[in-house]
This record gives sequence, structure tokens and C-alpha cells, in this order.
Amino acid sequence: MADWGLSADEQEKSLSQKIGSINIKSPNHMVPVVKIPAEDSLGNGETDEPEIPLAEASLMRKILHTKLVHTTHDVEVQRKNPSSPLYSVKSFEELNLRPELLRGVYEMGFNAPSKIQETTLPTLLADPPQNMIAQSQSGTGKTAAFVLASLSRVDPDKRYPQVLILSPTYELAEQTGCVAKQMAKFCSEIGFRFAVRGETLARGEKISEQVIIGTPGKVLDWSIRFKFFDVKKIKVFVLDEADIMIATQGHHDQSIRIHKQLSPECQMMMFSATYTEEVMDFAEIIVPNPVVLRLRKEDESLENIKQYYVVCRNTEDKFSALANIYGVLSIGQAIIFCHTRRTAAWLAEKMTKEGHAVALLSGDLSIEQRIAVLNRFRDAKEKVLITTNVCARGIDIEQVTLVVNFDLPVDQKGNADCETYLHRIGRTGRFGKSGIAINMVDGKRTMKILEDVEHHFKRKITRLDAEDVDEIEKIEHDD
Repeated sequence: MADWGLSADEQEKSLSQKIGSINIKSPNHMVPVVKIPAEDSLGNGETDEPEIPLAEASLMRKILHTKLVHTTHDVEVQRKNPSSPLYSVKSFEELNLRPELLRGVYEMGFNAPSKIQETTLPTLLADPPQNMIAQSQSGTGKTAAFVLASLSRVDPDKRYPQVLILSPTYELAEQTGCVAKQMAKFCSEIGFRFAVRGETLARGEKISEQVIIGTPGKVLDWSIRFKFFDVKKIKVFVLDEADIMIATQGHHDQSIRIHKQLSPECQMMMFSATYTEEVMDFAEIIVPNPVVLRLRKEDESLENIKQYYVVCRNTEDKFSALANIYGVLSIGQAIIFCHTRRTAAWLAEKMTKEGHAVALLSGDLSIEQRIAVLNRFRDAKEKVLITTNVCARGIDIEQVTLVVNFDLPVDQKGNADCETYLHRIGRTGRFGKSGIAINMVDGKRTMKILEDVEHHFKRKITRLDAEDVDEIEKIEHDD
């Protein structure tokens, strides 16, 4: 909960302190000494993992995706007027950009538009300007899309703010600003001003830069309270990470207050990783008559992932089975999911003693430590990543060939969590490659959970004898 007595700067600083710095330094990977855990309670689904704040998870994905391959998810287009055509492009030249902007795009290493760029940009650049709501995960190239569209609307001869981009945190605003400055590298007449904590203006000063990138509280202060710029002259309004805005106390209302000051002619763009009912209700307030773009849902087909289960007696037996499997299979990299931090730490210690290069990821690490762990794993400096649900979604690493559910995922009531199961085993079999998922079952309750998963996906999970070397070797070659 935000402290409503704090200034915009203080509110933002408080939130950012919870998120952490993006200047990543690799921590020393010391695996803690942990006694063998008691059996994790599956009766009520309790876990010792803290919940990762939405803003923090988004920042982690965004930073990771600066080095990951852009996703190629298909884009589903919904329009208020179905008869109105939607054009797409396969090259940036087709957009008829100003030469200096096009040069900036190529300087950044964008050779061809990503899926969301080739679909959104022709619409965003069309005249008259059209409003848009777009669903887009990190790694799709959406920041470059809305930045390019925004910069294209700037009249460099007019020395006042024309573009306003809102981000939920200082760090995300900084990242957007970095992209914008790189893209406008050859547009010397375009200036940028950051409305974030630590930035101050003299009373009565007027902003002459054409692009303002900031957080809602600070922008609200600068525009309405101190009148450093005229919101009614803004031509393009971008609301990034809308789902985080809604989840962050105060940002929702602040964004709406800013929006109310905009002119009816202002072009509105809203981007969100999710399309919940809350997001869509928010969108209807902010964006009138939009073109709506959604990423098609990840196919729940598990055709390219071979699923097995191993019957064990207890936690030690699970480890023995895991050691046998890992000793036989030709594994590129593996992710092992545990229900609690205690189990994950215990398993990491055991595998490290066996000589395996192991990374441990859990919610008690700072965001910079988590990003450093994931970067090391992505760079194959460790072959095994042991984690809780912190890593269940959004991490696409091509070399992952094995996922192990050391503990099966359950919800708060102790029932099978099929959505988390899908996201967990979906960390293998990426980019059209085949993958293997192995589930550890250690009693009647976990067997019932496994059966519920089978029933949900209507797909048989095969029993595997972890002591039979021939049977383990066979799974790599079974079709």
C-alpha cells in the first residue's frame, strides 16, 4: 500500500527501493547449508516463497529479454470496424519514416520489424492518427514500436512537449528513455525530459523538450500542480505496462487524472502484458475507439514434450531418482522446480556436492541477484537451475531440454495447479524442439495431483523406472 502522505518523488522512491537497481553485478553463488526438509505440506498448498511483485517480475523479464531472441507469437487483431483494412509491413523502409529516424532504427540493429512491429506500426503511423490497445510481453519489440511511432509525430520546430510516455517505475522509464534516445540519435532537434524522482525544475519554468518520459505521480505534479508544460498540447500519449499501473497503488488514479487533461485529438496507445478484466476496464477509460491487438494464447498442445513420472518413497528417494536420471540422459540444460525455498536450497547443496554446476533461484534473492543467476544460466555457466515458481513463466532458453517437477505444482487449496504445470514444463520444448518433463510422485496425494493433470490436458504421463538405465536411455529416442 502506498503512503498517501508521500510526495510523488517519495512514493516512487519507495516503490523503486522494493524493485531494486538495474545495475546488475553477479553475486558469489554460495549455496547455503540446509538440513533435509520435512515433507512439504500439500494439504493447503502453503509455500515459504514470498510473492514477487508484478512490477519487479516485469522488470526482470524486460532486462532479460534485452539479450534474448524476440518472440514470434502471432498477433490477433480486433477492430471496432471489421471492414477497415489493417496493413502490415516486412521492412522499415515501407513505413516512409524520416531518414534520420530510419538511420537510428538501423543503428540500433533492427534489420526487420518483429511481429508486433510489422502489425502495429502501419496503424500507429497512419493519418488520421488511430488509438491502440496492444497486448505484448517483454521481448516482442513493443517499446521500439511505440517509441518509433511517437517520435514520428514530433514536430522538431515546435519547442514544447508533444509526446508523453508513462511508465510505472523509475527503472522502466529509464529503459524506455534509453531506447528513445538511441532511436533519435540522428534527430538532433528532438529533446527529452525525464519526469522521474530526483529531477527538479525551477518554479515557473517551462519545458521546451518535445518528449517527456516519466512516472504518473511526477508527471501529474509537473503538469497540473506546477504547470511546467501544457498537457492539452500533447499529440501522443503512451501508457506502458498497464497491468503494473493497475497493480500499483495510486498509479491507476494518477494516470486517469492526466488522461482527462489531454485533448480529444491526442493519439492514445496502451500496452499491457495481460488482458484481465481489470486491464480492459482501465483501457476503456483511457483509450477511446481503439484498434486492439492481442497475442494469441500459447498453444496448450504438449506434443513436443515427452512427460514421465517416477514413483518415490520420500525426499531422499526423489534425489536418488534424479541423480540416476541426470547421470544417464544427455542433457543440455535442466530446470528443476521445487515447492519451497527450503527444498530448493537443500537440493542445490546436494547436487553441488555431487559435482554439478548448479544455480539456485528463489524469491528471497534481490532482483539484481535473480537477474544475475538467470543470465549465468542463459549463458550456460551453470547447467542446472533449481527454482520455485519464480521462474515458471516467460524465460525462453533454447538449450533447456529437461524440466523436473521435484514437487508437483499445487494451488492454495492443495489441488493440482494445471496452469503452472503447463508453464513449468513449457520451459523445455521451446522454439519447436523436443523436450522431456519428469515428475516426482511420493505418495497418494501427489499421485492424485498427477492424475488430475493428466485429466486436464487429456494426455497420458508415462511411468518411468529411475533405476532402469535402459529405460531411461530409451526416453531420449522414443517418438
